[in-house]
Formats: sequence, structure tokens, C-alpha cells
Amino acid sequence: MTGQALTRFKILDMSRVQAGPSCGQLLAWLGADVIKLEDTAGGDSTRWELAHQEGIDSVYFTIFNNNKRAITLNLKDDKGKELFTKLVQWADVVLENFSKGVMERLGFGYGKLREINPRVVHASIKGFGEYGRWSDFKSFELAAQASAGAMAANGYPELPPIPTPVGVGDSGTGLHTAVGILAALHQRNDTGEGQHVEVSMQDGIVNLMRYRLIRSLSVGGPNVRTGYKGGNGIPSVFHCAPGGSDDYIMIHTRGQAFETLMVAISREDMLQDERFTTDDSREQHCDEVEEVVNAWTSQRDKFEAFEHLAPYGIWCGAVISPEEVLTNEHLIEREMVVTVPDSVRGDYQMIGCPIKLEKSPVEVKSAPHYSQHTDEILTGLLGVDEDELPELRQRGAIV
Repeated sequence: MTGQALTRFKILDMSRVQAGPSCGQLLAWLGADVIKLEDTAGGDSTRWELAHQEGIDSVYFTIFNNNKRAITLNLKDDKGKELFTKLVQWADVVLENFSKGVMERLGFGYGKLREINPRVVHASIKGFGEYGRWSDFKSFELAAQASAGAMAANGYPELPPIPTPVGVGDSGTGLHTAVGILAALHQRNDTGEGQHVEVSMQDGIVNLMRYRLIRSLSVGGPNVRTGYKGGNGIPSVFHCAPGGSDDYIMIHTRGQAFETLMVAISREDMLQDERFTTDDSREQHCDEVEEVVNAWTSQRDKFEAFEHLAPYGIWCGAVISPEEVLTNEHLIEREMVVTVPDSVRGDYQMIGCPIKLEKSPVEVKSAPHYSQHTDEILTGLLGVDEDELPELRQRGAIV
């Protein structure tokens, strides 16, 4: 990884499932040496959850753990604690997303980590944070969405709130944590000292909810769920040929965009009709606007409609299914869908890095197999003699 932006930084990633691992993976993509530390009882549960093939790590694991090395340690074993202490001395960052109090019960709360390595940055992800009346409660993606306002803002006014399938709680928190880590490392350049970085899933989603909170902050009015019509009566998605479940295009129709749209679909006559000259008047005749636009879009497939409208400067997008994401030519050209070589799992398709640095191109590498680099890290990094490895395994300190 020589030459990448974060090459000199060393991350000890103790996190599991999504929020923490997505943070660690992002730092690994950008060049950091990320060691994923797993327990000796099977490791990260995502290795087997949602697995589609027995004996092969689940995509649930590989999608969040590319470009890392992997080690196992039993932190309840004295020798495991000793080796962990050496890893903390090595690390610039210790990343974890355990429930509140777990690190302290293991004997490695931030006070102890700082004692071991005053320069270490301790990054902690919690569902509701480390203080506040809800801080003792556990959380996960959907609970975080519910408690941060996202679920109540999504769906239809006459139906119950629904979650978004986008990982705003997990991956969103991972992104926030990565920013916090980089800020702490930058400040360490001035102070020489590490610090504690804390991000709660609830806090992260509230930050992502900024646009949806404008009305509440400005006039205090209720945020009514708007469904697919976006609050002004005119839908934001329109039918396309041949009429399948994902055959739609999203089109922005407010303001000057409406005038441009009418020109693009050769319905300039609409611009001479006083019923359609303003957003307010169009809203009063929203059914007619919907009928006109649908009449045009339904004669074309979503990609044809998109590639016709977008050059006019219209904000629009073909509604691409998750499956179509993996075959989309533009995303493949952007290296957002890549093929990763793996001698054990077989070459597999994977999502790439969304951050493009001119001087630090990212190569997506295989997620590590369980305990794959334990011997390498212990002997090459921590100075453990090879003859000690069998004894460490026999006592259960490593796998």
C-alpha cells in the first residue's frame, strides 16, 4: 500500500458486524494497516450470518472487511491480554463498537489504553453514546433509525413509519467515526497525545436528518410523511416501459425544472396554460401534471428516458434496482463494482471505494479469512517466537 494517503497509520479494529467494520474498511481502503481482532470462539458473527455457502465466509462479512489483516486473541486469557497490550502499543487507533462497559470489564477502558500508549486514539461506537439517560441501552440499525427521527420521516401519511434500507445507522456511523479518527490523528500532530473519539448511532442519524428537520426548526410544524409525492402533490417518480416493478424514473418537477422538463418532452403548450405557470398552481392540478409526464415516460424505458432528460440539466435518475447496481456500466467504470481475487472463496464481486484520491488509487483486496494473519502478526510484529505458537493455541489464547 506504499504511497497511499494513510499508509503510516495502524488501526486495531476490534469492532463487529457493520458500523465499526465499515469504518475500519474505509481507513484500510485509504492505505491504513488495519488488523481485525476477533475472539477465539468463531469471530465476527457476520462470517456465518446470511451465508449462502457452507464453509465460506458470508458476503455479509466480506462486504465490510476488505483490505484488512485478521488475528484472533482471547482477551480473557492472561497471555491474550499480554499480546493485546503489545498491539495497543503498536496501534495509532483502537476501534471498537462493544456495548457500554465491555472494554472496562475486559480491563482495557480508555484510561488503561492511554496508560499503555499515550498517543493512541480510542474510537468508540455506541448505540446511544456513553452518556445520557439512554446510554446503557443497546441498539442496531432499525432501532437507531426509529430513535433518531428517520423512520417517522419515511413512508406514507396514512400508514405506519417504515425504515429505510440504506444503512444510515451502521455505515453512516462508520463514516462519522472515520472523520473523528482522522481529526484526532491530525490533532495529535500538534499535541503528541491521543484522545477518546465517541460516536453514537442515534447522533449520526440525527446529523444526516438535517434537511428533514428544517421545517421543525423554522416553523415548528409537523413533519408529515409524504410518500412518493414529495409533499407537493406531484409525484417524484414516473412509470416507464415495460412496466416492471422497478421500471420508473425519478424527475424533479419544481421551479424552473418544470419548464425545462416541458421543453424536453415537447409539451411547451403546458407553459402557456395558467394552470401550470407556478408551483402552487401546478400543485392544484397535480393529477394533470402527473398524467402528462407519465404519458411521455411510459413510452420509454427508464434508461432511455434518463439519458434523454439529463442532458437538459434536469435532475433525474433511472430507478436502478440493487441487482442492476452490480451490472451498471457507469458504476463499473467508476470502480464502484469490482472483482476481488480470492484463492479460497473464489474470485468474487464486491463494492468499491467511493472516495477517489488522485495520488492514492484504491485496490480492493480480499477480506481476511478467520485468524488468517495471526501467526504473521505475532511473529513478525510482536516478536513472538514461532515455537510459542503451539502453546498459545493449546491454552486457547489464539486460534
